[in-house]
Amino acid sequence: MKQIESFTVNHLELLPGIYVSRKDTVGKETITTFDLRMTRPNFEPVMNTAEMHSIEHLAATFLRNHSKYGKKIIYFGPMGCRTGFYLLLAGDYSSKDIVPLIIELFTFISEFQGDVPGAAAYNCGNYLDMNLPMANYLAKKYLDEVLLQIDETRLNYPNP
Repeated sequence: MKQIESFTVNHLELLPGIYVSRKDTVGKETITTFDLRMTRPNFEPVMNTAEMHSIEHLAATFLRNHSKYGKKIIYFGPMGCRTGFYLLLAGDYSSKDIVPLIIELFTFISEFQGDVPGAAAYNCGNYLDMNLPMANYLAKKYLDEVLLQIDETRLNYPNP
């Protein structure tokens, strides 16, 4: 089988950032898939499932309620390798276009206190696997080390 494009990205050169992973056309609409890479693959420890699960619940809630992008959110969820998340948006976007949204999102996550939305047996299939303090910490780390001073090296995939 032909190797999929995301497996051709050199993960030894990939830094935490915001990358356009792919663009697909569905009918007349473009769907842009973003790679929100929070940790450096193969160099930093991966995130644990509990904090990723907390980030997923907080991000999905925040994004779907966003005044500008809420109706454009197709999906937000974790990468299997546990180094980041995928965000799918209806529309043709560049990484730079969504930097303000991602800063707003991770500021929200870094400061969130209280009950994680949907973290109850009635709402979630694994509600006990949550770690809000680590989600806060990782969101703040991503903000401080990547998002607040992001440049082209963290907005475009490294050359293969």
